[in-house]
Amino acid sequence: MRTFVYTANPARVIFGSGTIASLGDEAARLDAQRVLVLSTPEQKELAEHIAANLGERAAGTFAGATMHTPVQVTQEAMTVASDLKADAVLSVGGGSTTGLGKAIAFRTDLPQIVVPTTYAGSEATPILGETENGRKTTKSDPRILPEVIVYDVDLTLTLPVSLSVTSGINAMAHAVEALYATEANPVISLMARDGIAALARALPTIHADPQDRQARGDALYGAWICGVCLGSVGMALHHKLCHTLGGMFNLPHAPMHTAVLPHAVAYNAAAAPEAMQQLSLALGVPDPAIGLFDLARNLRATMALRDLGMPENGIEAAVSQAMSNAYANPRPLESQALADLLTRAFRGEAPAGS
Repeated sequence: MRTFVYTANPARVIFGSGTIASLGDEAARLDAQRVLVLSTPEQKELAEHIAANLGERAAGTFAGATMHTPVQVTQEAMTVASDLKADAVLSVGGGSTTGLGKAIAFRTDLPQIVVPTTYAGSEATPILGETENGRKTTKSDPRILPEVIVYDVDLTLTLPVSLSVTSGINAMAHAVEALYATEANPVISLMARDGIAALARALPTIHADPQDRQARGDALYGAWICGVCLGSVGMALHHKLCHTLGGMFNLPHAPMHTAVLPHAVAYNAAAAPEAMQQLSLALGVPDPAIGLFDLARNLRATMALRDLGMPENGIEAAVSQAMSNAYANPRPLESQALADLLTRAFRGEAPAGS
């Protein structure tokens, strides 16, 4: 008999095609009268379109979200929210915008609606990662969990193939670590396998035909399920490394996760054999670390951290920061082994042991 604890996070999810038409009704359900719509600068037009459709319920827009959720940007958005007397936030976009909405909600407890346009999956978690002074830190709190997620497959049809690939593999990372997290349990493991399998099935099809609606739907579904996994159990080495690299070097979020994930899996393989077996089944490959590496490389993802902007002389400092305040992990963190891991990822080499 296996002993475990399972805690479900409350959530309302609307999934389908054309579902953004329901945003006004969802705002009404939350009794939100002055909704601040958030986006990145690149998605300002979409944010303004959604605000226009909200009509009198829209307080305005803030199109300044950026990756790794810098505290300074959050402070700017907080000023706008206060000036507009916003009573809810609506985040439209990927993890950058979702992170900003969470950061505001954590500080104000304003209700959140999220409209994902990538496969980030973070919208399904009560976890917030923020960057300040070159360091990214995370926190978990019920105020951070969005009240409503509206998934509209139509909004992902124009997501560039390269971002679709890395965003999808970033989502897979949430479920991969859920398989061997300290709080792992049978329910989340079932969801993790299903989410990983959905994304592994969908991404090659999207790469071949970006307009394949079934594949787009599978990827969006997989991203949601993988996000639920991350929000229900803890994180381990992979996320610690990515939080470290993102905070120190401001590397692009999803491509960085894509490049690091196979190496983190290889690092933990011997220490988490049951999780590796489940991951192999989900991916349909005998070696999950190599399977993830080949999947990403065959879909033309950038696999070398140096090509993403990481300096080679940053490896030692990254190891030092990752070793401090480390997340729970199946295999103890060893500085030389982590340096070897990051060196291989820096060069874009296949995972160790392959």
